[in-house]
This record gives sequence, C-alpha cells and structure tokens, in this order.
Amino acid sequence: MNTPTQPRDFDPSELVFLTPGVSDTEISSVTAVLRGLLREESDSMRAAPRRGQTAWQISQRGIRQPITPGYERWRSFSAR
Repeated sequence: MNTPTQPRDFDPSELVFLTPGVSDTEISSVTAVLRGLLREESDSMRAAPRRGQTAWQISQRGIRQPITPGYERWRSFSAR
C-alpha cells in the first residue's frame, strides 16, 4: 500500500489563524487545502518537462515544389 508523502517543511501546528472563532473543521479544511497545494506544486516540479515542438519548429515550412505548367496543373491566372 502506497502512502502519500508529506510535503517537506510543512508543519500544520505552525499555522496561525487571525480570525477569531475558527472551528476545528475550518482549521482542518484549510490545512488539507494547503497540504494539497504544496503536494501538487512539488509534484509538478518533479515532473519531466513536456517535449513538444518549439515555436521555431512549428513556424518552419517545407520547401515548396517548383510550379510546372501543364494539363491539370498550374496555369496562369485568367479572370474569366
């Protein structure tokens, strides 16, 4: 069974709530959200960067083939 690793340097006992009258449920909710955000951030930092095409590669086009006139090929423009 895999247990999720705890984010480093996060100690929920160090959280200070300035709002008076915060319930235990609210404290645990905030703690869970903060822990999830820290875990998500640390996971994204460990993830390998995506290997897509760079903007330079996307903008490149192949060399155009020569235009040769002929039957059912390119012919000069005529406005009919």
